[in-house]
Parts: sequence; structure tokens; C-alpha cells
Amino acid sequence: MLLKFVMAVSGAFLLLYLVLHMAGNLKIFAGADALDGYARWLREVLEPVLPYEGTIWVVRVVLTVSVLAHIWSATVLTLRARRARPIRYAGGNHKMPGSYAARTMRWGGVIIALFVVYHILDLTTGTLNPHGQHLQVYANVAADFAPDRWYVTLFYVLAVVAVGLHVRHGLWSGLQTLGVSNGRRQRPLQILSTAFAVVLTAGFLAVPLAVTFGVV
Repeated sequence: MLLKFVMAVSGAFLLLYLVLHMAGNLKIFAGADALDGYARWLREVLEPVLPYEGTIWVVRVVLTVSVLAHIWSATVLTLRARRARPIRYAGGNHKMPGSYAARTMRWGGVIIALFVVYHILDLTTGTLNPHGQHLQVYANVAADFAPDRWYVTLFYVLAVVAVGLHVRHGLWSGLQTLGVSNGRRQRPLQILSTAFAVVLTAGFLAVPLAVTFGVV
């Protein structure tokens, strides 16, 4: 139960970050000044209580702890589930059928982890970005998802869809763990989880698709 609670709480922190990150990304539709100004504001917020970029580093530490806690709890729970289902089919090598959603969560988690590494190298450090200039977020994004780099956009689309599927099942599972989704509330909360994941996915996809197809 403790591991599921850790997974739910760490997932809640990550989900909050995704919502705020998506909202910030959508500032691209307000133009370069709005998006680049937002990037500067993130580095200056809470000054002089915190030094320049202090808030961002606090967020990064919290995110890192949340990600590690999430991966650790998910890994331990997965290993426990495998040990609890050691029986295989008599005529094959496949394990007994488990939860499709749980398998999707595991593979989705791997895809998301790889995507996060690429995303950091691309739009955080600028290492893999064709423009890669600090605080020139609009130009970096425009260069990243240019029409001739359609393969990058495709990769982002696939990764964001994986995030959406992960969020949909994760939100529902987290609500169950925290005791919210009981009884007659299950169906409405399932619908809410799906709707939330769809909106989050659409919000993240809006930016790369808009750049690739020349909307911004």
C-alpha cells in the first residue's frame, strides 16, 4: 500500500508540472515576446528571496525526486506482480494474461523516460536543437519542428500520445489508491480521467503540429 501511495503522490507532482508546462508552451500562440518573456520570468520569479534561476532549480529537484520515487515504486510493484504470477501456459512461453492497462503503463513509462532525456537535450540544454540559443525559446521551437524535420514532430507526437495514455490510467489508478474513486463515483471519474488526458495530450500536440504546418 505504501508503494502505491508513493506512486500516486509522486505522480500527482508530475501531473501538476505537466499542466503548468503545457500552459507555458501554449504561450507560443501569443508570439515570440510572450514565450521568451515567460522563459525569462521563470528564471526571475521569487527574486531576491531565491537567486536567479533559483525557482527553476527547486522545481527540477522536486521533479527529479518525484521521477525517481515514481520509477522506484513502479519497478518494485511490477517485480512483485511478476513473482505473484509465475505460472505459464502449458503449451507456450507466455505468462498468464495480466492487465493490458498495466502493461501499457510499463512500456509507456519506458518510452516517456527516453523522450524526457531527448527533450532535455533538445529544448532545455539545446544540445540537439538546430538553433539551440539560451532563452530564445520561440526560435528554438520553430527550428525544432520545422517542416523538413517532420520526423522530430512525429517522434514528439508518439511520445506525447504515450504520455496521454500513461496519464489516463495513472490518474485513475491514483484516485483509486487515494480512496476517491469508490462506489458510484467510479464511472464519472473514469470519464474525467480520460477527458483530462485528452485535453493534456491535445495541448502538448498543439505546439509541434502548429509549427510543422505553418500555423505559427
